[in-house]
Amino acid sequence: MSASKRSFLFLQGPCSPLFGQIADRLRDRGHAVHRINFNGGDATYWAPRKATCFRGKLETLPEFLEHIWAKHQITDQVLFGDCRPVHKEAARQGGSFGVRTHVMECGYFRPFWVTLELEGVNGHSLLPKEPDWFRDVGRRLPKNPPAHSFRSSFTKQAAYDVFYHLAGIGNPVFFPHYKTHVPVGIPMEYACYLRRFALHRLYKQQEAQMIGALLNANTPFYLFPLQLNSDAQIIHHSPFHNMPEVIDFVMRSFAKHAPANTQLVIKNHPLDIGLVNYRKLIAKLSQRFELTGRIVYIETGLINSLIKHAVGMVTVNSTSGCAALELDCPTIALSEPIYDLPGLTFQGELDDFWAAYAKPDKSLFRYFRKTVMYSTQINGSLYCEPGSLLAAENAVHVLEAEKTPLEKLL
Repeated sequence: MSASKRSFLFLQGPCSPLFGQIADRLRDRGHAVHRINFNGGDATYWAPRKATCFRGKLETLPEFLEHIWAKHQITDQVLFGDCRPVHKEAARQGGSFGVRTHVMECGYFRPFWVTLELEGVNGHSLLPKEPDWFRDVGRRLPKNPPAHSFRSSFTKQAAYDVFYHLAGIGNPVFFPHYKTHVPVGIPMEYACYLRRFALHRLYKQQEAQMIGALLNANTPFYLFPLQLNSDAQIIHHSPFHNMPEVIDFVMRSFAKHAPANTQLVIKNHPLDIGLVNYRKLIAKLSQRFELTGRIVYIETGLINSLIKHAVGMVTVNSTSGCAALELDCPTIALSEPIYDLPGLTFQGELDDFWAAYAKPDKSLFRYFRKTVMYSTQINGSLYCEPGSLLAAENAVHVLEAEKTPLEKLL
C-alpha cells in the first residue's frame, strides 16, 4: 500500500451514523476500510457495509485485534472513547503494531466541535502540560476559522440512542459475550431519564426564581458543577471513585475553609439519569458539616450565566472548566484535565482555593484555546445530521494526512 493510501479499522462509534459517513468518504478517496462490530447496534449503524463480528470473550480480544491488524495491514484505527472495555487494549497495544489510534469524543469546546485526537483524549492526551509550550505554539498558529453552526436536536439524539439499543435485543444470540460499558441496563436508564425529565419541569420555574434571587442578592458564591457518576473522566481520569465521594470532599473543605459569607452552588449534570439522589445526599451533608443555608442545589439553569457571577468554580475535570476559563472565572481542577496548567487553574490544594484563588491568565488561555482547537477539534456534531456530515468531512482530512495536526506541533 502506498504511503498516501491507508488501511483504516473502525471500532465502536457513537450511537449515530457518523462512523459510516466517515468510512464512506475514506473509501471514496481510495483508502481501505474495515470494521469490527461488537453488538447489534454497531452492526445496524454500519449496515450495509461489510464488517467482521467479534463474538468472543473480552480476554480474547487482544489476539483477535492482532489478527485483524496483520491480515488487513491496518495503519490507523478509529474509535469513540478510549476507556471503553472493547477499546482499552486496542488503544494501548496499537502503537506496538505500527497502528495509529484516532480517538473521537465530545468536544473539549462546545457546542459545535468534536474531539478527534491522536492516541488518546482527556487524561490520555498527548498535549503537553507546559504553559510555555502553548504560548510558543499559540503565537505561531493562524487564527482559528469560525465554526459553522447548526441546530442540535435532543429528540434526534434520543431516537438514535433508542434505535441503537433496540438493535441490541439480539445480542444474547449473535453477540453472547458482549457487555455494555454503561453502568445500568437500558430499560432502567430510559425509565430514570423519563422520571428525571418529568421532575425537571417541576423544578425549572422554582429554580429560575431561586437563581434570580441568588444573583440579585450579590452573595458571593462558588460554583460546583457535577459530572456523570459513570463518566470515564471520573472513573478513569480522577482520584475519585464516584460523584458522591467528590461531593463529600468538596463540601467538607468548603465547610472548614471557605469564607463564612459565601455560598456553594451545586448544579447537577443535565444528562444525569437520577440513580443517585443528590438532593437528599447534599441535604444530609449540609447538616453534618453545619452548612444549612449556605448550599444551593439546582437541577436546571444555564451554567454560563452562573459562571459569569461566580467568584470561583470547583470541578474535577469537566469540560465546563474550559467555559469557566473562557469567562475569566477562577477555577480549580481536582484531577488533571488538559486545561490544568499553571496560569490557568489554581495549582494549590482545595482547602487553600476558597481564599487564595486567582483569575486565569487571559493571554495564556487564548493561546491554549487556539492550540487545542487547531490540534484536536473538528467542526461538527456526533448526532444531528448537518453536524455529523460536517464532522465526517472534516475528520477525513485529519485521518488521511501523513501527520495529524497534533503530530505536526509535537
